[in-house]
Amino acid sequence: MSGTTGSISLAGPDAEFKILCDDDGAGTVAFVRRYTTSPAGTVTVTDTGLDGTTPYTVTGTVAVCTTSDAEPGELTAHGEQDTAWALADHAGTVSVTLVVYAGTVTATTAEGALTVPAGGTLTWSASAGTGGVLAGALDLAGAAGASWHVIWTTRP
Repeated sequence: MSGTTGSISLAGPDAEFKILCDDDGAGTVAFVRRYTTSPAGTVTVTDTGLDGTTPYTVTGTVAVCTTSDAEPGELTAHGEQDTAWALADHAGTVSVTLVVYAGTVTATTAEGALTVPAGGTLTWSASAGTGGVLAGALDLAGAAGASWHVIWTTRP
């Protein structure tokens, strides 16, 4: 028997995030729209609340939020794929969501380290007692070959 050996590297999905506003005529609601493109080029659209995990259903006309849509304390959504993340590097963070697709990611807080397996999702949110932003230690780091997203919201 003859043959060759080697490794194949497949590109993972790419995700882009956009905060949009849903105007149903009675009011405007901001939400996060995630555009995920598979390695084959298939685009999937997912709408969530500003926390990045709660499903959101559009009820009116969707448009880019304008300054007049902004309320005091408006949040901005961010996202990174397969990149180590530390709360200390992101001032004003209100919420953080970790989604693990493959492999494992270690979430380290002041209480210790937790290994999050593929299929796992964790969310941290600020309480009113902390001034509306997260405080303390939170570091996220993926094992070799892991595929994962970190989605977070910040106050300006």
